[in-house]
Amino acid sequence: MNPIEHIASVHSIAQIVSILFGLGLFLNALIFVPQAIAIWRARTAKGVSILTFAGFNVMQAIGVAHGYFAHDLALSLGMLASLVTCGTVTGLAIAFRSSTPSG
Repeated sequence: MNPIEHIASVHSIAQIVSILFGLGLFLNALIFVPQAIAIWRARTAKGVSILTFAGFNVMQAIGVAHGYFAHDLALSLGMLASLVTCGTVTGLAIAFRSSTPSG
């Protein structure tokens, strides 16, 4: 393989990884939605670890900041989406932490 073919090959692999990374960030944001819906519908956060979700929020905020300073828009937006959806779970868990299930 000549150097130009090698560079093209590496560039193609980098593009594939970048697309998969963006898809992974999008899916990461979506995985928090069912938990938020479950808390909202049940009006209780029984069994939900607020500390765990708050920890996720801290890491996501750091991810947003890192993406910003690294000029990585995909990382920033993906982490921001996760921060919003996970933050929703955290907020609902705090709001309904002492609630008993409706019914």
